[in-house]
Amino acid sequence: MAELLARLQGDLNTARKAQDKPGTLLLSTVLSEIKNKKIELRREPGDIEVIDVLRKSIKKRRESIEMYGKGGRQDLADKEAAEAAALEKYLPAQVPDEELRAAVRAAIAGGATQIGAVMGKVLPQFKGRAEGGAINAIAREELGKQG
Repeated sequence: MAELLARLQGDLNTARKAQDKPGTLLLSTVLSEIKNKKIELRREPGDIEVIDVLRKSIKKRRESIEMYGKGGRQDLADKEAAEAAALEKYLPAQVPDEELRAAVRAAIAGGATQIGAVMGKVLPQFKGRAEGGAINAIAREELGKQG
């Protein structure tokens, strides 16, 4: 079993014992999404797959924060923000922007002149350690300097 998955399950048990209803619900939901990933993969998910599920879950919550904010439901936006923050503590430390920028520059120097080519070279290097959106923004900025 993936180390991260074991940690999530342990934290779920702790939340249940402490009768932390929001924490129990959040972790149960994420573990359910991981279980679906296991069915999809037809094997136990590793830490990389668990991190991927967590990132998608955080992304959904960030989108909800935006929607609730526009709808004037700050109470719900705050709840989603708290859940996103709670899930983020399970992610590995993010790669610094300088390291991402160096990899993007190396990909461009290696002949990648389109955003897709740059992303194709850089994204696999940082799987699970950096968000695609951050890499994309840096890649667009660096490609803009080329033109």
